[in-house]
Amino acid sequence: MISDLMHLDGIIQKALEEDMGPGDITTDSIVDPHAVGTATLLAKEQLTLAGLPVFSMVFTLVDPGIEFEYTYKDGSVIPSGKTICRISGRLAPILKAERTALNFIQRMSGIATLTADYVRNAGSGKTRILDTRKTVPGLRALDKYAVRMGGGFNHRIGLFDGILIKDNHIAAAGSVSNAISLARSNSPHLLKVEVEAENLPQVQEALESGADVILLDNMPIEKIKQAVTMIKGKALVEVSGNVTLGNIAEIAELGVDFISVGALTHSVKAVDLSLEIIERV
Repeated sequence: MISDLMHLDGIIQKALEEDMGPGDITTDSIVDPHAVGTATLLAKEQLTLAGLPVFSMVFTLVDPGIEFEYTYKDGSVIPSGKTICRISGRLAPILKAERTALNFIQRMSGIATLTADYVRNAGSGKTRILDTRKTVPGLRALDKYAVRMGGGFNHRIGLFDGILIKDNHIAAAGSVSNAISLARSNSPHLLKVEVEAENLPQVQEALESGADVILLDNMPIEKIKQAVTMIKGKALVEVSGNVTLGNIAEIAELGVDFISVGALTHSVKAVDLSLEIIERV
């Protein structure tokens, strides 16, 4: 499920208002408002699907009478050329909602498709592929849902649901150990404390200070190996920074618990989908 459906409704309404403003001049001048028909959503390339509920909601917010017939569901791998769903109803609302609906599902499926590539390349070991907070402002719930549809896992949803001590927190606190001590003292006792380490001395300091999770930030492979050996299961290990499809397998083979990849959401390429009217009644 996509969380916070009321929030989602607001996102879609804002997107529709941005696109249509006071009205769709082209459609209103050409299309009979009573004309009905059917359109299909087609995959123009192989992809992992995400965002079908959002896609459908765009149309129903424009016209609640529009109906859908689904061939696939979110998380499915869709071969190129396949029909994902059929949309039936009044043609004018279908045309008005088309671009906004496609914008959502193309981006979300792009995220899911890229995530699936990373998950596949990481292999079948214990390592989980995580997203980050590098999302489009206002669209985080959709971006993170798409990551899950691609087989990845969500890191923090926001600043409110996890402790992650980063380099600037360490600079502000004066040291890794002081930052961890302050976090322990001033936050709920059930929360794990994760700390970012940029070098091996910081890894050692994080271990001695009782960090639950140590994030190895932008470390080369050899340093990651040394860090994993130092940690020896005393904390969970996350790797982040400079992770690519080409090196993720090598990193996962080191036995790390998590690999977080900002590119899943900040550099995504929209997949190629098209909406085509196939019937006018």
